[in-house]
Amino acid sequence: MKSLIIFDLDGTLLNTITDLGDAANHTMAAMGYPQHSPMSYPSMVGNGVAKLIERALPDSARSPEIIEKALEIFRAYYDEHLADSTVPYPGIPELLDELTSRGVRVAVASNKYESAVRRIVKHFFPSIEWAAVCGNVEGVPVKPDPSIVFRVLTESPTPKSEVLYVGDSGVDMETARRACVDSVGVTWGFRTAAELRAHYAMYIVNSPSEIADIALAGE
Repeated sequence: MKSLIIFDLDGTLLNTITDLGDAANHTMAAMGYPQHSPMSYPSMVGNGVAKLIERALPDSARSPEIIEKALEIFRAYYDEHLADSTVPYPGIPELLDELTSRGVRVAVASNKYESAVRRIVKHFFPSIEWAAVCGNVEGVPVKPDPSIVFRVLTESPTPKSEVLYVGDSGVDMETARRACVDSVGVTWGFRTAAELRAHYAMYIVNSPSEIADIALAGE
């Protein structure tokens, strides 16, 4: 049985892609660059907002100065619109309720900047008592670097054998591998099952209820 489940946020707990894409397109338009089809954004996200902006910008505009200006525009817009179209994936609220009612602690580890992570988690899951809610902070590398997992474990000490990391991308599976914790890849997010397999997901699930089955096995 697992005693701590660490969840990725975007593409795992919440379908945020429309709001992320809208914010990125607003940024591109504000700076006079071409916008992108909504269908292109699932492949751009997953490595933090700075990398999303870099990918959205034309190759010729990817200087540190332009990226920094674009980040300011993105954050100002996203902070006002982060819940416009975002919704929890079906079954996620029920999963979190079941896990916490059974004594399993839950945490969030996201590459999104931390102020947005905390706001959006509080907005959509106000009744959940989180063991840790961690986003990207200045000076700390983004996933797949495992630093954010170690931060969660510092805030909620747990043997690694009792930890399950859940995410929707190869970045998440690599994060779990580097942190030496078991991984679950979910197929309802922004990336494919093939990507999850290619990055050595220990489990691949098609519904949130399967996560509870894995976490509570042997209870």
